[in-house]
Amino acid sequence: MLTEKDFIATTYSSLESANFEWSAPSNIALVKYWGKKEQVSSIPGEKSEQIPANPSISFTLNQCKTITKLGVLKKSDTKDFSFDLLFEGKPKEDFKPKIQKFFERIEVYCPYLKEYHFTIDTQNTFPHSSGIASSASGMAALAVSIMSLEKAITPSLSDDYFNAKTSFLARLGSGSACRSIKGEVVIWGNHAKTANSSDLFGVAFSEVHEYFKNFQDTILLVDKGEKQVSSTVGHDLMHNHPYAEQRFGQAHENLTAIKEVLTSGNIAAFIKIVESEALTLHAMMMTSMPYFILMKPNTLEIINKIWNYRNETQIPVCFTLDAGANVHVLYPSTVKEKVMQFIQNELVVYCQNGQYICDQIGTGAKSN
Repeated sequence: MLTEKDFIATTYSSLESANFEWSAPSNIALVKYWGKKEQVSSIPGEKSEQIPANPSISFTLNQCKTITKLGVLKKSDTKDFSFDLLFEGKPKEDFKPKIQKFFERIEVYCPYLKEYHFTIDTQNTFPHSSGIASSASGMAALAVSIMSLEKAITPSLSDDYFNAKTSFLARLGSGSACRSIKGEVVIWGNHAKTANSSDLFGVAFSEVHEYFKNFQDTILLVDKGEKQVSSTVGHDLMHNHPYAEQRFGQAHENLTAIKEVLTSGNIAAFIKIVESEALTLHAMMMTSMPYFILMKPNTLEIINKIWNYRNETQIPVCFTLDAGANVHVLYPSTVKEKVMQFIQNELVVYCQNGQYICDQIGTGAKSN
């Protein structure tokens, strides 16, 4: 099993300049990660960051992605990190502190960073401020671009190590970003019944039934505003939460159950687990101290419409939620035409400016 020490680059060469371009998608968790734990690193003097309090599993998306161009230029001064950040081709100063913090976190594993000046030019395929979290796709795209530099100066890196370290680095930028690197379905977090599972990086779950292979995710943009409570604050509120331990135990049980469901193709069981997980996530928010609600009235309207539609038609459509008001409508591609008609006829009215995004399962980061 790979440890933090294994991800420290020790022997590498140098280059004068290079350019890399990658795209990395967002992902939507089926079993949710909510809460972080503190852990002593295997590296003396270091503290493990972004360690999940419970394991999670997600669908990797396809259309909602970040495209990042990384320009690399050798410099003489190696005292500080040096980078320019562009968003859609224009300087984006307010993003820079997050990148600075990311570089500080990963420097011990990528000690070559201060040898180069980086030009990071990034853009999203989904609308900015759409209410879709771009941190997962953004940090995944940056991490895989940096690992391309490491691959260039350390050609002996295996593909498995490349993918594991990329996921490891992405996690240090945004926890869920580690699930956006490789695989249609990804598990992150130690789980007794999943071989090679780790708190440090995501692992692909490959035993997926054909029924789920081309699963659709239509994202209904209920509220495109900034959340009143950030995910970081929300995670922290799981410390001393009255139901935290029960929740963490439930996540382990649901992960075991949904793995069997994804392998067997049992859609009825899939719907029960996924919808329960979505509501449990928001129940944790509503019962923390201080408590908060991220769902909006239209979120609940949509959920009830989906339940009524499913009961009346027996069409296997369900919902999940992230830490926000938007609704992810999940369904197999075999019923796409009927579900899209339902969405357009009955659900779009609850979306802000009638906006929604059609997506489906993807396979992870890609070199452009």
